[in-house]
Amino acid sequence: MTTEPILPSDENRSEDNPHANPGQCHQIDAGGLEADAADAPYMTPEQEAAMLRLALAEAREEIDRQIDAVQRGKADLANARRRHDEDRVSIQQQANSRLLVQLLPIVDELDLAVNHLESDGYSESVSESWTQGVRLIQHKLAGFLEAQGVARIEALGEPFNPELHEAVGMAQVEDAQSGHVVEVLRQGYRLHDRVVQVAQVVVNQ
Repeated sequence: MTTEPILPSDENRSEDNPHANPGQCHQIDAGGLEADAADAPYMTPEQEAAMLRLALAEAREEIDRQIDAVQRGKADLANARRRHDEDRVSIQQQANSRLLVQLLPIVDELDLAVNHLESDGYSESVSESWTQGVRLIQHKLAGFLEAQGVARIEALGEPFNPELHEAVGMAQVEDAQSGHVVEVLRQGYRLHDRVVQVAQVVVNQ
């Protein structure tokens, strides 16, 4: 005798496994979607325009901040370059100043030599060509110093100035004013606006 398998009925299959029927479809609750859409806030065109204007204003503020930051960075870089250039020039001037100051004693010796050569006692015993040679050296060295910004400090006949002059002696000269320089023993010099050597002078009492 043949035994046939007992298959569950459609009713039992639906109760035991509601998803067993491949033809069964899920139904979408359209009413729920409509309710969600109804709950979303409604914006009028004026409100949308106001929000756009606000977003645009915030974007412009951010752009302005970025531009300001870039400009400050450029200014800082320019200031750093300027300070670097100023420091470089200052270092160069200091180096030149030391070199020029070392030349001043040579200038003083040449001035002294020329003064002696022009005096009566020396002019007769020294040849004119040798005297002219010393004067030429003095002139060239003075021209070089002047080109570098070195200038002589005027002292003779000027009122005594402790910032420019060093009094190494006093004298009594009738036709000179009291407190004025009547003799310069060593020339004073400026390098640009800075005194690099004060003049040694004799001051009238």
